[in-house]
Amino acid sequence: MKYLLTLLLAVVVFTAQAQTKAQLTAKIKTPNALCWECQKRIETTLARYDGVLSVKVNYKRGETTVKYLTDRTDIEQLKTGIANMGYDADDVSANPDAYKRLPKTCKKAEDGGGHPVPKKKPATEEPEPETEPAS
Repeated sequence: MKYLLTLLLAVVVFTAQAQTKAQLTAKIKTPNALCWECQKRIETTLARYDGVLSVKVNYKRGETTVKYLTDRTDIEQLKTGIANMGYDADDVSANPDAYKRLPKTCKKAEDGGGHPVPKKKPATEEPEPETEPAS
């Protein structure tokens, strides 16, 4: 009886280990997701996708991190999902109709939205070298 119980336990353990799914974590650039409303919208929608384990939007960096199961979804489906919400996702442009439906606060500044215009880094000016007067 003890032998049978040990054998059954070994089978269960090996079966459970064989069923682990491949997980992948991807960082997707979402440059026009720049506020907490954008964050909430993306996280809520992507969390509903089959195979998505976690979603974290860092709107200060314009970056979305998604952990997902590779046998249920892929990176292109996730990018397309973000684009269908009205946001750019890496090389996938936002769906124009979805972008029009975004609240005004979530649109780019050039479209009359509330997102700030990205600051350009000022050119670093090197001070001119001081010359000593000739004596």
